[in-house]
Amino acid sequence: MKVIAKPVEMVSWTDLNGKLNPVRFKIANENESISVITIDKVPTIEKEMLARNNMLGSNCHSIFKESERIYQLKYIIDTNIS
Repeated sequence: MKVIAKPVEMVSWTDLNGKLNPVRFKIANENESISVITIDKVPTIEKEMLARNNMLGSNCHSIFKESERIYQLKYIIDTNIS
């Protein structure tokens, strides 16, 4: 599995209980083009603590370039950065 750690632009919605539901995100490719990834399933969202940052880690499944891909998006709660 290839690990890429970089900021992304994410569209999400929250329910009345404050649960985060990611919908899609944009990521810059190596050739400076932008890919928009639509999230099909979010089986788990868990609270995490990393480097003293409260985070929500969501495992996301999507179909991209005709194959299923799994992504893990981390949302930093205190700074609202994904």
